[in-house]
Amino acid sequence: MPAEVPPDRLPSTELRNRASTDLDHLSTPQILALINEADATVPAAVAAALPGLGDLVEAGLAALREGGRVHYFGAGAGGRIALGDALELEPTYGVGPETLCPHLAGGPNAAYRADESAEDSGPDAALADSHLAPADLVIGITASGRTPYVAGALTAARAAGARTALISSDHTAPLARLADLHIVLATGPEVVTGSTRMKAGTAQKLALNAFSTALMVRSGHTWSNLMVSASAGNAKLRERAVRTLVAACRVAPAEALAALDSCDGETATALVVLAGGASPLTARQALAACGGRPRAAVWALAGPGSGPGPEPR
Repeated sequence: MPAEVPPDRLPSTELRNRASTDLDHLSTPQILALINEADATVPAAVAAALPGLGDLVEAGLAALREGGRVHYFGAGAGGRIALGDALELEPTYGVGPETLCPHLAGGPNAAYRADESAEDSGPDAALADSHLAPADLVIGITASGRTPYVAGALTAARAAGARTALISSDHTAPLARLADLHIVLATGPEVVTGSTRMKAGTAQKLALNAFSTALMVRSGHTWSNLMVSASAGNAKLRERAVRTLVAACRVAPAEALAALDSCDGETATALVVLAGGASPLTARQALAACGGRPRAAVWALAGPGSGPGPEPR
């Protein structure tokens, strides 16, 4: 059994919030108002961490340029938030675990049913499958900054020569010693003591969304502010894909729809067809050669000295 942590060494997320000591005596409107007031402090905590997040984005870009991957390692609520962020990249940007790979303590089943005991041991099985490489960036996500699962991941990453980062809610996080970058989301004590799915989790969600979005934009997976690599797998997404092609390529909706159909619903391929004057086969080949980046594919088809291509209206 782990030794008890002295009160003066507890992470800030485990301290009691003085504003909520009468929580169980409050009415429903009062509880909701108190939670809302606490949540309103989260954006400022994330804003204070933006310089560090900027460094993290640059580290991620360097990893991808060198042929490496970005890995998330987390346990409990933080791990599930990280898993959700990573899984959304494929339908949004056409990017999967070959680029950003999530690892959750307890494995995939822990995404559906919490396995809190899994955070007490290192991620040996996950690491064996992940093939950490020197070019990789490994990001540990833990509100307390002391989760053993994350410690194991950062230790293994350092042994592999990979760059490491820690996202925590505590300036004194012990695991900071294993990280090249420490991004602190200082959200403080929770309304319910130790319930880090609340403010800490919200901050993690905001920070990871910002990180992964900036990484995708800087990697060339958007066209202006359009999701040109997004899935068109249902009626709503198909309508959005047509609007995207109309805006990006300045064509009529009927022409955009015809291009989308000729490309089997692949928005990025249809964009390269329209913007680059290519056949679907040539567009797919150009995208593959350019790592799935639509603007780079259009430039490649246009040849040396070409401009950036058409911009949205």
